Amino acid sequence: MSSKTLLITGASRGIGAQTALLAAQAGWRVAVNFHTNSLAADAVVRQIREAGGSAISVQADIGLESDIKKMFQHIDAKLGPVEGLVNNAGIVDFSQRLDQFSAERLERMMRINVIASFLCAKEAVLRMSTRHGGQGGVIVNVGSAASRLGSPNQYVDYAASKGAIDVMTIGLAKEVASEGIRVNAVRPGVIDTEIHASGGLPNRARDMSPNMPMGRVGTSLEVANAIVWLLSPSATYCSGSILDIAGAR
Repeated sequence: MSSKTLLITGASRGIGAQTALLAAQAGWRVAVNFHTNSLAADAVVRQIREAGGSAISVQADIGLESDIKKMFQHIDAKLGPVEGLVNNAGIVDFSQRLDQFSAERLERMMRINVIASFLCAKEAVLRMSTRHGGQGGVIVNVGSAASRLGSPNQYVDYAASKGAIDVMTIGLAKEVASEGIRVNAVRPGVIDTEIHASGGLPNRARDMSPNMPMGRVGTSLEVANAIVWLLSPSATYCSGSILDIAGAR
């Protein structure tokens, strides 16, 4: 593919970092967004450049609309307007029942997992849409199989936030289909990444492996492969789709 600009939020580790590496191999100029871990983001950028690709790191707290706007403006200046967006950044919290949730926890969960994805998509559409003078583009949202399963006794709020991403994907795909933009999502199951540690369960993936239908959990690479396919010209008639990557779970 000809070189186009791709923004991946939360791309300093896990699924985001692996997607950045694969997308660069496919010819994308990649903007690697990070919140606080500049060293990890710079390492991803370095790997891409050493392999002959083009990438920059860009700091932004996607929980802040002002940071999102500045991030897109910075990418405009350094790489050109985005023609691809992967809404990957997200959080979990410590395992709790709903009757233990605080308003602060719920507000943070929805602000980062839902509102930020909407606002990033907004900025992307303003640049991609033929209605706004753009040349089209593609958005891939990273949801979760939790939206189907509910995550009882652990992360019902996280599951609900990813349910919102499912609905956003379907609605936005229909809204911009005639404007040259495709919108899809992936729904990973249990994937062996660092996000489990941030929720206080560093061994969650390993502990759950024996109970998975395939006898193992998934990898970041397996999810990244699906994301990069959805970004590619091989998926040009795929929009409004939600692809489960959950090993039959």
